[in-house]
Amino acid sequence: MHRCSWVNDDPLYIDYHDHEWGKPVYDDQKLYEMFLLETFQAGLSWITILHKREAFKEAFDQFDVNKIAMYDDCKINELMNNPKIIRNSRKIKAAVKNAQIFIEIQKEYGSFSKYLWAYTNDKIIYEKKENETTSTLSDQISKDLKKKGMSFVGSITIYSYLEAIGIYNHHDRNCFLHL
Repeated sequence: MHRCSWVNDDPLYIDYHDHEWGKPVYDDQKLYEMFLLETFQAGLSWITILHKREAFKEAFDQFDVNKIAMYDDCKINELMNNPKIIRNSRKIKAAVKNAQIFIEIQKEYGSFSKYLWAYTNDKIIYEKKENETTSTLSDQISKDLKKKGMSFVGSITIYSYLEAIGIYNHHDRNCFLHL
């Protein structure tokens, strides 16, 4: 199997690329998991997040958005003292606020999935040319999420998120997957 050029020889990276990255996601639970991980990835490498993913899952109550939205100062302190995750106080506090807004979006649109996929009329966006970027959509979503009060949702983070959840399909031209 040929893989995208960004995949290194780490088995975790290979598994992520081959079985998860770029596959369309419609389930709000999975969408939230990837959203939380992407916001923690800001400024770091994705492989760092992948290596800490299970620790994040445990620390953040299996990515239960309703529980995370209710985190108090005690839980935030607990997370800040957890050496297995990224211990950035701004990102941890943003995770709580973002969870609350994620829930508001679910209520307004029926699901977070409907909110996201409405931007493309439920269509996957395929890369048209080598090295072409499709930033307009990520800019729009980033701007809207910021307007709603979310943090760590810059255009680059949202672009990466949209690739991870399969709204953008940007596999290298020589990358063959069994989708």
